[in-house]
Amino acid sequence: MATKAGKARKIPERLCVGCQERHPKKELIRIVRSPEGTFSVDLTGKKSGRGAYICPKAECLEQARKGHRLERSFECAIDASVYDALAEELEKELKAERKA
Repeated sequence: MATKAGKARKIPERLCVGCQERHPKKELIRIVRSPEGTFSVDLTGKKSGRGAYICPKAECLEQARKGHRLERSFECAIDASVYDALAEELEKELKAERKA
């Protein structure tokens, strides 16, 4: 993509906590810990709070769960319900992708 000055725009990249690979930010799902301490999935990327990114793949979520990588990223314990919510969100994402 070119800007008015003719320079290419830099595409922001983030590290997946599962596979530990860099991907364009728009391809990843953001997990947010709000200032109140609640966790949620942020598909817009605009919720306030500390964020971590993960690929929309079941394998990456499983690697993050086994390696306690979200706990390291957020520097606190994470309830199993957060992982369950992420798994549900990934399933929805994969189903939508298959239909397209």
